[in-house]
Amino acid sequence: MKKRLTEIAEWLKIDATSTLNPLITGVSINTRTLKPGDIFIPFRGENVNGHHFVQNAFDKGAAASLWLMDEPNPPKDVPLLFVENGEKALQLMATSYRAELQTIFIGITGSNGKTSTKDLVAGMLSPYFNVKKTEGNFNNELGMPLTILSLEEDTEFAVLEMGMSSFGEIEFLSNLAKPTYTVITNIGEAHMQDLGSREGIAKAKFEIISGLKEDGWLFYDGDEPLLRPFVESVPSIKTKSFGLGEQNDLLITNVAFTEQGSSFRVEGSLKEEMSIPILGEHQVKNTLAALLIGNEVGLTVEQMREALKHIVLTDMRMQVVEAVNGAIFINDAYNAAPTSMRAAISFVEKSSIKPDKWLVLGDMLELGENEKQYHEEISSSISNAVFAGVCLFGPRMKWLYNKLVEHFNEEHIIWVENDCEKLISFLEKRVDKKSIVLVKGSRGMKLERVIEPFRK
Repeated sequence: MKKRLTEIAEWLKIDATSTLNPLITGVSINTRTLKPGDIFIPFRGENVNGHHFVQNAFDKGAAASLWLMDEPNPPKDVPLLFVENGEKALQLMATSYRAELQTIFIGITGSNGKTSTKDLVAGMLSPYFNVKKTEGNFNNELGMPLTILSLEEDTEFAVLEMGMSSFGEIEFLSNLAKPTYTVITNIGEAHMQDLGSREGIAKAKFEIISGLKEDGWLFYDGDEPLLRPFVESVPSIKTKSFGLGEQNDLLITNVAFTEQGSSFRVEGSLKEEMSIPILGEHQVKNTLAALLIGNEVGLTVEQMREALKHIVLTDMRMQVVEAVNGAIFINDAYNAAPTSMRAAISFVEKSSIKPDKWLVLGDMLELGENEKQYHEEISSSISNAVFAGVCLFGPRMKWLYNKLVEHFNEEHIIWVENDCEKLISFLEKRVDKKSIVLVKGSRGMKLERVIEPFRK
C-alpha cells in the first residue's frame, strides 16, 4: 500500500485536518512491530489505551496516526486523522484498498486444517504467481484487514484464513475479502460452547460464500454430511467436493507414509499420483483443496506435482522432530478437537515408520458442556494392541485416563494434571530409536514443551 494521508482520509470519508500529507506505506496496531511509513491505529481497551503509545509510534517512524475523537489531549504538529472508532476505521481502509486491487482472493475456513490448507494452497501457487497468505493468527476482524492492507498492489493471489468463534464473523470476513475461491476443510467440534452443535458450526462455516464473487467456486469436505444441505440450498454457485468417499469430485486412494512424507493417488476430476513432504491422511485430504484450486487457475499436473514436493507447513502441524535418541516425534500441538485428535491418532495407528507407537495427548478446550463425553470417546481410537503407551496431560484428560487405565498397565500409561516434567521423565525411560510419538493438544496446553528435551 502506498497512499497519501489525504487518500486515507477519503477512504474514511473524513477531512484531513493536518497540513502534512505524508506517504503511508503500511498499517500498524502495535508499536513493537511498527515499521517506518506505517499509519498507527490506537485501540482503547479495558487495560490498555493505545493513545498512550502514539508518540512512541512517531518516534519509531510512523508517518501518521489515527486518534479517537473523544480521546483528550491529541499531540500537536503531527499528522493525525480523527475517527469515531478505530476498528471500524481499519476495516473501512481494508475495504477501500480491496476495491482497488486486481488480486484474486482465496478464503479458507473449517474447524480443523485451516492453516495447513492455507499453507498448501499458497505453496501450490507460489512458484508460479506472486502470492501472499495470512501470517500467524491474523484471521479475524482485525487480522484480515491488516493482511489486506499489507498486500502489494501487484499481488496476484491472496490466500486468507478465516477464523471464527460465533455466527456472523465468517460472513463479515467473506464480504470484506470478496473471494473468487473458497474452501471449507471440515466441520469439527471446536467452538461448540458458542455455536451449540455441529450443525451450528456448519452453518457458521458456510457463511464463507457470503462474499463469493460471481462465477466463484466453493470447494468443500464432501465426507461431511452436514455440509450437503447447505450446498444444495445454493445451486447457483459452482462447487466441487473433496475427501475420502467415492461420492466426491476429487478423492484419495492408496495413501502410504514414510519418514519423508505421504504418497497418494487422486481419482475423480484428476487422476494422478502425488506426494507431499508431510505426514497424515488428513493432510493428504487438505492437499485435495490445493489441487482443485491449482487446476482451476490453470496449473498443469506437472507444475502442481513439483510445487507439492516443496510444501512447508506452519510449525506444530504434523511436524516431524527427530530426537537425539533416534525416536521420531510428531509435533501436532498447535490445536486439538475430537475430529483432529482422532485423525492424528489414526495416522500413527496406520503408520509403519516405527514399530513402537506412543501418544502424548493434552486437553481439548472450548468443547462446551459435553467436553467430558468428547474426551472419553477418544478411548475408542486407542487400542493397547496398537499403542505401546499413552501419556495424558491436563485436568480434562483424567476422563480419558479413567477409560484407558484398565487396558494399559502402569508402566505404559500416565496422567498428570500440570506437571510436564513428570511426563517428560516418564517418556525418557521408555522411548528409543524404535519409537514414534504423537504430541497433540489444544494451544492452551503448550504441549510442545514435552518435545524440547528430546530435540537433536
